[in-house]
Amino acid sequence: MNDNMKRKDNKRDFKRGNMQRPQEVFNIEEWKPLTRLGVQVKKKEITDIDTILDAGMIIQEAEIVDALIPQLETEILLVGQAKGKFGGGQRRIFKQTQKKTREGNKPNFATVAVVGNKNGYVGIGYGKGRETVPAREKAIRKAKLNVFKIRRGSGSWESTSNEAHSIPFKVDGKCGSIHLIVMPAPKGKGLVAEKECQKILGLAGITDAWTKSQGHTATKLNMIKACIFALQKLSTTKVRDDKLKGLGIVEGKIAEDKKDE
Repeated sequence: MNDNMKRKDNKRDFKRGNMQRPQEVFNIEEWKPLTRLGVQVKKKEITDIDTILDAGMIIQEAEIVDALIPQLETEILLVGQAKGKFGGGQRRIFKQTQKKTREGNKPNFATVAVVGNKNGYVGIGYGKGRETVPAREKAIRKAKLNVFKIRRGSGSWESTSNEAHSIPFKVDGKCGSIHLIVMPAPKGKGLVAEKECQKILGLAGITDAWTKSQGHTATKLNMIKACIFALQKLSTTKVRDDKLKGLGIVEGKIAEDKKDE
């Protein structure tokens, strides 16, 4: 009885968005790839996700990311709002809309998922459907297909550490009326950001950062997109070679031996 009650509590917390989605173990032997890139990954001709991302290859199977990034974690963001007299206004993971027809109301559900390994890789996906479970699975699958790597570093003037715990320089992203600025912070400061942006930055491997936002920040979808656009600018911004070492810039993952140092 105790185990059953714990499972029910975990499911209830996950529906409310209070915990991460339970991870399923990926078995590469049972996977039947449908694309040439998937066949190369299964045959271990490609063993690093950087090979795919640096070459600009298009990932069409979510299993490719599961095979190359085994420590991937999934988080469902709170983009919806609960209805009702007493529970109205509370954030939930599904955004519900309805279409009025002669047969009655036809509801649609939408959700946003973010995946990351907390070591330089992150992806986001938007899924919608007439039921909650298909919408969630679509969002998780698209998030894995949209994985990209970011640059990390220590660009704060308040910190003398060369560890890649923050971002190397200030970046910004804009979506709709929202303008989000992400700035490097000293080690130990934490993530000073909106809750959903904290989840994205955390899964990307950033542990310390300042943020500043303008506009209608209650529109969560635009806020999330602005955060992703800002992170993508970390890799597209040109940096001089003499600044790479001073800012402690690392692109993508950090090796385990370097972490221990």
